[in-house]
Amino acid sequence: MSLNATPQGERLHIALLGRRNVGKSSLINALTGQEVAIVSPVKGTTTDPVRKAMELLPLGPIMIFDTPGLDDEGALGELRMRSTREVLNKTDVAILVIEAEHGLGACEQEILELVRAKKIPLAVVYNKTDLAMPSAAAVARVAAVAKAPVLTVSSVTGQGVENLKLALAKIVPDDDESLRIVADLLKPLDVVVLVTPIDSAAPKGRLILPQQQTVRDILEAGALAFVTRETELLATLAALTRPPRLVITDSQAFAKVSAETPRDVPLTSFSILFARYKGDLGVLTQGARAVDSLKDGGRVLIAEGCTHHRQCDDIGTVKIPRWLRERTGGKQLKLEHSSGMQYPRDLSEYSLIIHCGACMLNRREMHYRIAQAQTAGVPIVNYGVFIAHATGILDRCLEPFAMSR
Repeated sequence: MSLNATPQGERLHIALLGRRNVGKSSLINALTGQEVAIVSPVKGTTTDPVRKAMELLPLGPIMIFDTPGLDDEGALGELRMRSTREVLNKTDVAILVIEAEHGLGACEQEILELVRAKKIPLAVVYNKTDLAMPSAAAVARVAAVAKAPVLTVSSVTGQGVENLKLALAKIVPDDDESLRIVADLLKPLDVVVLVTPIDSAAPKGRLILPQQQTVRDILEAGALAFVTRETELLATLAALTRPPRLVITDSQAFAKVSAETPRDVPLTSFSILFARYKGDLGVLTQGARAVDSLKDGGRVLIAEGCTHHRQCDDIGTVKIPRWLRERTGGKQLKLEHSSGMQYPRDLSEYSLIIHCGACMLNRREMHYRIAQAQTAGVPIVNYGVFIAHATGILDRCLEPFAMSR
């Protein structure tokens, strides 16, 4: 992956929602100008959420989701609807697709309630206007009920598609300029040393995603980035003419890097930076402290936001459990794992959740997962914050954020 490619977790997530055969797939193809989604007159052609990363002007890089109809039937239909609802946990902008024949029925009202509950910006689209155009009064009624802009579009003729793109640009949430990975801790020409062990899980010739994104953020701050392996850290520090403003390490090298970094040089990790950037560092720090209160027989969920090939010394299935045993004095814990979208709906039986750094999740989904844990009364921590706590250097790794206030 090149440094200028937009990661999945940084793209605007747009979901098309509506009943079966209302033309969601056709509308996606019309919006993107590509045959992204399979189109068929048969109801229920889209059986599971389909996603596609692309550029869509004037919005820029997006992840667009085609979802099954929320009026699907039977046990299989319920599973499909559940998948559609899960998509909303990561949706930044929702498009409710309707047609003149049905307008806002019970299915559409359910969608509106779900979208409102999650405070997702919404646009309503009357599709298939080449077959039937809604009256001005009908459009006004829908706008009043939905409290959202209503547009008329034909996926077949292309009528209204450009207006929809412009309308989406107006309702997209403004980027919070204060949300930076590390740039808000830096001044121009500050020196930052990034300790990046060669990760066997990363494709040959590439840095892993959080490392790439952090380097980019440092460069945008006008600071100076020096990248080194943990085996060359001492030589790197000795070669500098002035102490670095910050040392950032892969959390798996915490112990060595902490020992070799002078105590007066601020130290943190990529994963802790992402705990702050995509999640809630305060909540995740509290989750780390909860590790010391775990009791024999406690259930611990180790959750990852993506799926990947497991290595022989995999962090989620080997290293985290090992650190957990060491930190808890060998308590007998019941460890469970989840990956990708397989995040459990009921978290109430867990004593702790240890989550990955969420580099493949967007901010909305990570906040949803944190909120879900809080609602269940379960402490949650991410990998980097946990590892810093397990190795006894969490307080030191949090100091750079206190210094920035």
